[in-house]
Amino acid sequence: MQTGFAAPRWTVTRRMPAVDLRAVLCHAVLLFGAVWMLVPFLWMIAASFEPEDEIFSYPPTFIPGQIILQHWVSAWTLVPFPRFFLNSGVMAFSITLGHFVTATLAAYAFARLEFPGRDRLFMCFLATLMVPGQVLLIPQFMIIRTLNWLNTYQALIVPGLASAYAIFLLRQFFLGIPRELEDAARIDGCSPFRILWQIIVPLSTPAIITMSIFAFLGSWNAFLWPLIVATSQDMFTVQLGLTMFRGAYSTQWSYVMAAACFITLPVLLVFFVGQKYFTRGIALTGLKG
Repeated sequence: MQTGFAAPRWTVTRRMPAVDLRAVLCHAVLLFGAVWMLVPFLWMIAASFEPEDEIFSYPPTFIPGQIILQHWVSAWTLVPFPRFFLNSGVMAFSITLGHFVTATLAAYAFARLEFPGRDRLFMCFLATLMVPGQVLLIPQFMIIRTLNWLNTYQALIVPGLASAYAIFLLRQFFLGIPRELEDAARIDGCSPFRILWQIIVPLSTPAIITMSIFAFLGSWNAFLWPLIVATSQDMFTVQLGLTMFRGAYSTQWSYVMAAACFITLPVLLVFFVGQKYFTRGIALTGLKG
């Protein structure tokens, strides 16, 4: 016969986590928007493999009934796209490097150095963002023509080496870096240039990569300025290469779609490589005014 008290049995009830309806609705709207924005891109890919008469069929088809790989081969060989890729690559890389050098130096000066009229000068830089780019086309073209730079890499690259937006982006990020780090380096005998390149720049990697992605995308997708200063096919960029499939009375849309697909590949590669830093740079820039 056993004596004593039996151990009580406890039952644990688990509560289901509460569902945040606002978060679900927000994610649903964002998902719908993402899918909606992907539709033209998916249609472009499908159209690059479809016969010419099926491209504008209604309703649009996203799965080609007949896959034609020759469109990609013809689009690459009929027009000298290797040369166009070289021109766009040189232009995009040079402008991105120029943005890094000029924006880094100017942003550090506006964020950390004390000199008379600094804030007023910075407001003048910001005021240039309100000037449409089309207004500057004629003055820039006249300068390029006076320097005899038409149809050269200098004409494609030099006008875009500096950007007020890039300066603003890095300046806002530099303001969020603690001054104590610079004070400690200054006590150790570091010069302003050494503080910039060994302390500020490494800490600003997200903002610099964000600025570089913007610069690369803007220069790679540039159309109007290369159209004005490039007078021969040897200096055409990839965006100008797309126009060569247009005739006086017809357009070879299958070749245009195929060329647009492989022109987009470098842009996607650059974004996917730097997307983590790009998101951080957008989130952390502009915290201080």
